[in-house]
Amino acid sequence: MSQKSLGLIETYGLLAGVEAADAAVKSANVELVGYELSKGSGMTTIKVEGDVGAVKAAIQAAQVAAEKVGKVAAVRVIARPAAGIEMLVRNGDTVGYQPPTPEPEPPAPPAGPDPTPEGPAGEGGDGSEENGPESDGGEGEPTPPAPNRAARRSSRKAAGRSAKKASGNA
Repeated sequence: MSQKSLGLIETYGLLAGVEAADAAVKSANVELVGYELSKGSGMTTIKVEGDVGAVKAAIQAAQVAAEKVGKVAAVRVIARPAAGIEMLVRNGDTVGYQPPTPEPEPPAPPAGPDPTPEGPAGEGGDGSEENGPESDGGEGEPTPPAPNRAARRSSRKAAGRSAKKASGNA
């Protein structure tokens, strides 16, 4: 909330709260933080933030709109609230507010040599049994792919034919 003002309007009932939030956001350049429902009394607190003047105008418009359909319990504008107020405004009870998700830490590289016979990570050897039909069962040296063997065989045969032709033509 650094350098932003906080506006709060507390109404009796959700309908008056929704009307207040709608009027606040439409009347000034403010951001709706969310709303909080009190437990048991049926009160709703609407929370907005923005520049001081915009928040004052938004809360005044919200109060007028909410009084047309219900009752307003309290209104308050706090210009540049202290940093400690943040946890009271943006919390798990605030409906509509989603806390920022922390970025996941990248996995640490393995400390020892690569445990898979297939090679470095990302080349098919993750150590799991889900390698499918290409898996060699995990024992011994991996078999080279069949197309490579076939290509070597056909090149040997072609070389053999060339040698026979060369000796037969001479």
